[in-house]
Amino acid sequence: MTQQMQSDLARIAGQERRLQFTTLDLDQLWRLGGLLREMARERGMALAIEIRVGADTVFQSIMPGASPNNADWARRKRNTVQMLHTSSYAVGLAARLKGVSLEQESGQPLRDYATHGGSFPLLLAHYGVAGAITVSGAPERDDHALVVEALARLLGIDHATLAFDPLPAATAPR
Repeated sequence: MTQQMQSDLARIAGQERRLQFTTLDLDQLWRLGGLLREMARERGMALAIEIRVGADTVFQSIMPGASPNNADWARRKRNTVQMLHTSSYAVGLAARLKGVSLEQESGQPLRDYATHGGSFPLLLAHYGVAGAITVSGAPERDDHALVVEALARLLGIDHATLAFDPLPAATAPR
C-alpha cells in the first residue's frame, strides 16, 4: 500500500506540472464544469462540482443523487487546495505516509479542511494557483482522477500519460 501511495504522489506531481492553463477565462472554466458534469453523468456518478477562482465561485453543480454533504466535502477539500497549493489527494496521501493528520500537522480543523481526493489546483502557467477545481461524491482516487481527465481533455493533453496505474486487485475498491 505504501508503494502505491508513493506512486500516486509522484504521478500527482507530474499532473500538477502538466495541467496548467496558459490563459484563463470564465468560458473555459464553464466548459470544464460542463465537461466534468457530463463525464460524471455518463459514468453514473452523483457529484457536487465546484470551480473557484480566488474567492469567486465560477461554476457549481449538485447532480441528482448528490447531497448537501457532498457540497460540504467539496468546500473542505477546496480549502485545503487553496491553503497548500497542491491537490487534496496529494495532501492526504503525504499525511498518511507520515502517519499524521492535517489537523495534527498544521492545526487546521477537520470541520473546514479535508485531505481526501477530489480537489485540484487551478494552475496558471507563470503565475501559480489561481483557484481550485473540486468534485465530491465518488471514492477519493476516482474523484481526483475525474478532475485530471477533464483537465487533460480541455487542455488537449493525452490523459493516458497522466492516469494513475491501476490498483492491485487486493486493494481495488469494490
